[in-house]
Amino acid sequence: MGDTIRLAQYFKMKTADKPGQAARVLDSLRDAGVNLLAFSGFPRGRQAQFDFVVADTASFKAVAKNAKLKIEGPKDCFLIEGDDRRGAGAALTGKLASVKVNVTALQAIGTGSGRYAAILFVKPRDVKKAAKVLGI
Repeated sequence: MGDTIRLAQYFKMKTADKPGQAARVLDSLRDAGVNLLAFSGFPRGRQAQFDFVVADTASFKAVAKNAKLKIEGPKDCFLIEGDDRRGAGAALTGKLASVKVNVTALQAIGTGSGRYAAILFVKPRDVKKAAKVLGI
């Protein structure tokens, strides 16, 4: 079975890099009924950056505004899932490299049940080219 790749929307926000920040934000989103397709958090300088891949951009924006979250976006990213196999990430990045698309970030994880999932980010100017070479 091949990979399933789809274009998705994400928002990002900067926050203090301290214990509890992710819990606070994720709790508020959960309590408001937001469905996240993916979440990523990482340090960025002296702050942290959270990326939220959302199922419904309009409802996420409304909830974020109500919760006073300073978000940026939406921007495009790719959600990928498939059968876990050696070299899955190499195949994806190789396709993009072949058309000179730079991957700005890629996060992948094996689910432990023979499957994997990934979030792949490219520059906004490269989204259409990346979508074409990835077959969507």
